[in-house]
Amino acid sequence: MSNSMKKIDPRALGKVAVLMGGRSSEREVSLMSGQGVLDALRTQGVDAHAFDPAEQELGALKAQGFARCFIALHGRFGEDGTVQGALELLGIPYTGSGVMASSMAMDKIMTKRIWRFEGLPTPDWRMVASPEATTAALAALGAPMIVKPARDGSSMGLTKVTDASQCAAAYALAAQYDDEVLCEQFIAGEETTCAVLGEGAAAAALPVIRIVAPDGNYDYQNKYFTDVTQYHCPSGLPADEEARIQQIVEKAFRTLGCRGWGRADVMIRQSDRQPFLLEINTSPGMTSHSLVPMAARARGMSYEQLCLTILASASLDSTSSEERAA
Repeated sequence: MSNSMKKIDPRALGKVAVLMGGRSSEREVSLMSGQGVLDALRTQGVDAHAFDPAEQELGALKAQGFARCFIALHGRFGEDGTVQGALELLGIPYTGSGVMASSMAMDKIMTKRIWRFEGLPTPDWRMVASPEATTAALAALGAPMIVKPARDGSSMGLTKVTDASQCAAAYALAAQYDDEVLCEQFIAGEETTCAVLGEGAAAAALPVIRIVAPDGNYDYQNKYFTDVTQYHCPSGLPADEEARIQQIVEKAFRTLGCRGWGRADVMIRQSDRQPFLLEINTSPGMTSHSLVPMAARARGMSYEQLCLTILASASLDSTSSEERAA
């Protein structure tokens, strides 16, 4: 972590665009994240400006002389590799993972396939394309079952199914957000999340956060717009459990080729305390309710320092890891 806390000269970062808003279903959250990042960077002396790709063409970044981008976009057209690819073509370094890692991490099914191949624990699943297939998935996976879009975040379009009569509606809701729908075995237990900063062998997990939501319902509303969800950081978990989650998350991050920063969601099965990876976010939220800033604070890093550290790690796929570490 010493690397991420080294002195950063804000003037050396040049003119910075904070990409926020965009066209995804998570636009509202992205605008909140982006404003927080923008304000934080400006307090640190960074020449930072808001840039909404829904209102301006990305090509304008070059014309307006931006030297790097802080990606505070969430969901489609933000953390799925599309914006990253455009910035690669423009030659403007950006925060977070590169094109391939962003694309894979955004696709929950592809992510789970890779994790399973690498021997990392993730709940059993089925990809479905109809209400009938959703009902068949429930029979195979057992109840309860989670039905959600394969490529959306912030719990958009998610349903917890406990009975076959709910399958058609659950499928229809998820299909509104994506034509690929994921049915996933529900893991009963404690919900946690763990952030990572850095790249490659230097990527290091931040303290684990344990999440306690009303009736276990950590949905879109409880994530961003209420104060009833409890976040415990320090997590209160036994030290060996926390260390195991951090180890698994670091491997999950590296396995997908992620860089810069990210955050993985992990369930701890109550029956045997086995952790299961659910998904990984390569452009996590940075709102007042967001979890990466909370974990960073527990490590002694302020919100402003976190934003500056992430910004300083901005790079391109074509940049060597040695250059990025310099």
